[in-house]
Amino acid sequence: MKATPNKSTENLDMPQDTALMTPTELEPAETKDIAVAMNGILADVFALYLKTKNFHWHMSGPHFRDYHVMLDEQSDQLFEMTDPIAERIRKVGGTTLRSIGHISRLQTIKDNNEAYVTPAAMLAELRDDNKALGSRLRDVHEVCDEQRDIASASLIENWIDETERRTWFLFEASRPADDSGH
Repeated sequence: MKATPNKSTENLDMPQDTALMTPTELEPAETKDIAVAMNGILADVFALYLKTKNFHWHMSGPHFRDYHVMLDEQSDQLFEMTDPIAERIRKVGGTTLRSIGHISRLQTIKDNNEAYVTPAAMLAELRDDNKALGSRLRDVHEVCDEQRDIASASLIENWIDETERRTWFLFEASRPADDSGH
């Protein structure tokens, strides 16, 4: 699946002058496809990081500590993805996100601005967001494969695994207890 530029990425994902052009054996169109796709991932990772941190800060209830710690660990993992994503974009000759506004134009992870969200709803929303991120990561992996960007594809494979782990933990943490205490 080829990423196609839209109005918000068309002029922001490629260097406008030679000062930012990184030498690469990739063709300009290949670089652009990768940069557009990876910037979309970067926007979603930032959005999911902030949402996870928000829910971490606003967690409540009898499982507060467990959920609070889990979401803190997950937000740290998401934040740790940001620099390698941005660096890959630069290494292949593209440019990265420039602002919060740029993130908001590219993100597919939806914000949650509610004053109060139940712990169960937080876990379910983050589970679904992580599933969506996993799907988007697979789509971007295809773009990288098509453009012969083996290094980005390799990183994405690890991020898919991490995303599936977050999804699994959120699923298990949100399951209702049964009579046995499980």
